[in-house]
Parts: sequence; structure tokens; C-alpha cells
Amino acid sequence: MAVTTSPLRPPSRAPELIIPRPEPGSGVIVLSDNLPALQALPAESVRLIYIDPPFNTGSRRTLTRLRTVSDPENGDRVGYQGRRYRTVRLGSLSFEDVFDDFLAFLEPRLLEARRLLTPDGSLFVHLDYREVHYCRVLLDAIFGRQSLINEIIWAYDYGARSRRRWSPKHDNILWYARDPKGYVFRYDAIDRIPYRAPGLVGPEKAR
Repeated sequence: MAVTTSPLRPPSRAPELIIPRPEPGSGVIVLSDNLPALQALPAESVRLIYIDPPFNTGSRRTLTRLRTVSDPENGDRVGYQGRRYRTVRLGSLSFEDVFDDFLAFLEPRLLEARRLLTPDGSLFVHLDYREVHYCRVLLDAIFGRQSLINEIIWAYDYGARSRRRWSPKHDNILWYARDPKGYVFRYDAIDRIPYRAPGLVGPEKAR
């Protein structure tokens, strides 16, 4: 897919932002704060929106940039069909994941997301136990409670384990539809996607 990069003006000039409409089969990558970028897009122009905002953990978060290269002999990761890869560390970025009013930060972005969705579009919001329940109430107010299609649980088993409490080992993804009776969901297409880790499923599914 061809991709066009489009650096935008600072957020203070958000009303003047212009995002080029991509040609069919191409895409646009926008480097900007997401709110002015969302405001610059036309209504009912996006079928699927997936957002993974900060989780409001109350601590400093460090994101490590990694690249994987094929290494059949010494790879430290196993991918699709058992192929081994070696991890190369490229660098890291840090930010303070602290919000005095997390919902006030999210609300204008969620309102814009609803405006952008096509009549058959869906929004997926990826959070964890700290804010997901408050966010669900906010999304109910924006979309209507009937527009909640599902809460998807992403379970995992990596990370630290606490000796004082049950360790959190899942994230929450809220799925809302613009029209709960007219959204797009293609089960057959999803079932055809191969799993990257064959150990998670039977050999038939991993092919």
C-alpha cells in the first residue's frame, strides 16, 4: 500500500489543518497531536477506528523501540510457523502517564471519533482495569448504551507477578458501533488469518 506522510501545523492552528485524501489503495500517515488531526477529517469518512490511549498508570512509562531480524540459530523470539527471530533494540521514548482528569482528556477525542465513523463504522478503545469502566460510562453517553457490541479481553501471561495480589494479566477493548444494527463484521475473513505463534492453537489453525 502506498503511504503519504503529511506533517501538520501545530495544534494552535488546528482550524487550518488540511489532510490530503488518499487515493484508493493508498494511505496517509499524519504526524500531529491526534485531536486537531481528527478535527480536520470529514464526517462519516472512517469505517474503523482503533485507539490505544495512555492508561493513566500514574507513573513514568518507557516505550522501547525494537526491530526483529531473522536468526534461525540464536533467535530469542518465535514467530509464525516456528521461525526464530533476534530482537534489536533501537532506542526508547518516555512520558509521564499521569492525568488529573483522564475523561476530560478523552472526551473530545471520542466525540470526534463518533463524528468520523461511517453509518456502519465501529470504534475500538483499548484500556486496562484502571480506566476502562469510567470510559465505558462516557462512551455510553456518547454512543448510547445499545451501541456497545462487546468487551474484548486480551489475556496475556508475560510481565511481572506480584506476591501481594493477583497480577493483572489482561487488557480491555471496548467495541462500540455507530449503528448497533448495521455494523460491519466479517467472521470468515478473521478466521482465515493465521496465528503468529503456532503454540497457541492446534496445527490445523496455525497453517
